[in-house]
Amino acid sequence: MKHKLWLSLALLTSISFASTAQTVTLDYHFNHEVRNNKTGQKERFHYMWEDTGSTGFSILGKAFTGNGAKLKSLDAAPTAANLKYTDVYIIVDPDTKKESPSPNYIEKKDILEIVKWVKSGGVLFLLANDSANVELPHFNQLAGKFGLHFNDDLQNHVINDDHFEDGAIEIKNDPIFKTSRKIFMKDVCSISVTGAAYAGLKNKDNAVIMAITKYGKGTVVAVGDPWLYNEYTNGRLPSDFENDKAAHDISKWLMEQIPAK
Repeated sequence: MKHKLWLSLALLTSISFASTAQTVTLDYHFNHEVRNNKTGQKERFHYMWEDTGSTGFSILGKAFTGNGAKLKSLDAAPTAANLKYTDVYIIVDPDTKKESPSPNYIEKKDILEIVKWVKSGGVLFLLANDSANVELPHFNQLAGKFGLHFNDDLQNHVINDDHFEDGAIEIKNDPIFKTSRKIFMKDVCSISVTGAAYAGLKNKDNAVIMAITKYGKGTVVAVGDPWLYNEYTNGRLPSDFENDKAAHDISKWLMEQIPAK
């Protein structure tokens, strides 16, 4: 009898945990890069949870799961139905025609769905790139709904890998990055803010490279680069850079913005 009672309590606990677990969904639709593998077959790559190479987000994924999140990916355009159980939605580096012969642009119908989702409490994390490597016109139509605009410029330009300091950003007394003190962002675009949006991080030239805003019950964070992919979170950087800690810090903070249910 005691054994059955214990099993019942354990089952109830697991059901309760599953129903309250926070889900982080990474877009695989607007960013859908393909390459030929060693056998000549087409394969997806770049900014994917399961990509453990330098181009992947596997380390960022571990930062989220280490803070209690479940990971998902979304191969389709966002809708109310397929965002229903998503708490944090990440869109990174939407494709240009250089990256995909038929890119999936962020269209008006997508923007309407995302805006409604954020307003009801969703946390949206937008990661751009330098303007030569990201599709900014449609991305900015989405960002503009929240008072954010990715600029057509190049900040923190790093010519050679031995010039890491050109991409350095010092952090002090930041409400998001509580453990990381120095991070690396290479070749990013700056961000203009209007309305309720405000600067989160600035570089040495005082350009905004990370911005934040509240929208309805939700939160939007924009960064001018996909900077937390594995290449720059796996120890390749000099030891005084702390992108690995930054991945932990921002994943924790993003999850803290999810409204209580």
